[in-house]
Amino acid sequence: MAETTTQDTIVAVSTPPGRGGIGIVRLSGPEARGITEKLLALETALEPRRARFAHLNDETGQRIDDAVVTFFAAPNSYTGEDVIEIAAHGSPVVLEWIVRRACTLGARPAHAGEFTERAFFRGRIDLTQAEAVRDLIDAQTIEQARVAAEQVGGSLAKRIRPCKEDLVALIALLEAGIDFAEDDIDVAPSAQIEARLQAVLSPLEDLLATFAYGRILREGVRIAVIGRPNAGKSSLFNALAERERAIVTPIAGTTRDVVTERVSIGGIPVELMDTAGLRESEDFVEQLGIARSREALAEADLVLFIVDLQHGISEEERETIASLEGRPHLVVANKIDLAPLLASDFALIPTSANTGEGLDRLREALLQQLRGSQNASASGLLTNLRQRDAVARAVEALHRAIEAIHASIPHEMLLLDIYEALRGLDELTGSTTADEILGVIFSTFCIGK
Repeated sequence: MAETTTQDTIVAVSTPPGRGGIGIVRLSGPEARGITEKLLALETALEPRRARFAHLNDETGQRIDDAVVTFFAAPNSYTGEDVIEIAAHGSPVVLEWIVRRACTLGARPAHAGEFTERAFFRGRIDLTQAEAVRDLIDAQTIEQARVAAEQVGGSLAKRIRPCKEDLVALIALLEAGIDFAEDDIDVAPSAQIEARLQAVLSPLEDLLATFAYGRILREGVRIAVIGRPNAGKSSLFNALAERERAIVTPIAGTTRDVVTERVSIGGIPVELMDTAGLRESEDFVEQLGIARSREALAEADLVLFIVDLQHGISEEERETIASLEGRPHLVVANKIDLAPLLASDFALIPTSANTGEGLDRLREALLQQLRGSQNASASGLLTNLRQRDAVARAVEALHRAIEAIHASIPHEMLLLDIYEALRGLDELTGSTTADEILGVIFSTFCIGK
């Protein structure tokens, strides 16, 4: 998507579709103020950052609604252009009428994400902040909203800024050494150049390690609750979901299909999957349920394997647990209120779905599995593949540069890798991002944002 022209003025409804107490129409562009003054009967003149009361009148002068209008003058607005926000009653008919009238007065309908795109092109935000705007709108948990709000505030850009500055300074040093070699300008020795590269590489590798948690926080995870019949899977599922979602009976094989529920654990969106008990069965319907349980097991990001302390751990269960090695999983010893904890050669988390004992410990263990070594309060996370790939390219280029130093490769060649690292970081924030990538990113926004 090429840079949009700012000679036109755009308009869109910025509040969600449907009826509501308040609905907002937003205009942005050089004619936003003029169009608004023709569109509305203002009681007092518009002033920057001041709300004004106005009447919405049709072409014959008949009143349709009242509105509150706020004017944000360029460059101190979301888009960096003149922006008008018209807050009327949230009737879809009224809001659509405002948009149509604005278009007849010289505006045009905004494309998806065009307001944020204009903010990006005018330098009000970088690309990581633009992506975070979308994440904040889509947030389903408070933790998602917190991280997105930090990203909107520029936390990721602030985290990489020192790295970019150090790379630029090193490039300037090496370029000077090449351009003025015959003037006896000293260039840092190889050991010092390597130390400066390592000083940039280390924080970037730390940043790259945040992607695993950042992606989980943004996209959520699927957790499969598996085990043999009557181990208490459904009871534990209900306890984690904090509502009676799955049917619980003393009859083995009650669960015949995968039951799902979306919950938040530590701010991470989780899709819990209660499954049919794993066992051999002659019942055709139960066989289908068991087959789906194995599919859920294969698709899950994390597995909770439930064992029944009253019946111990069978050899078949041990084999299943052993097969989970190499993928995130926890073994939960249920019914600790009815039987003592068993000795085991693998870690058990004792719980009671009936009394609630051990559930907080289980949630904490789940969070530890999901977060890994990542500090949950850390700011500036990589939350999508585009960001991850940009930083990964920078890291790979810096590794090549260090290898070039060890191989005594001339600085002219060394600079190629350092420039490549800098381009990776520039692409992260959008300084050198291809137009096609920008088109994909902004097209995922809602109209009016």
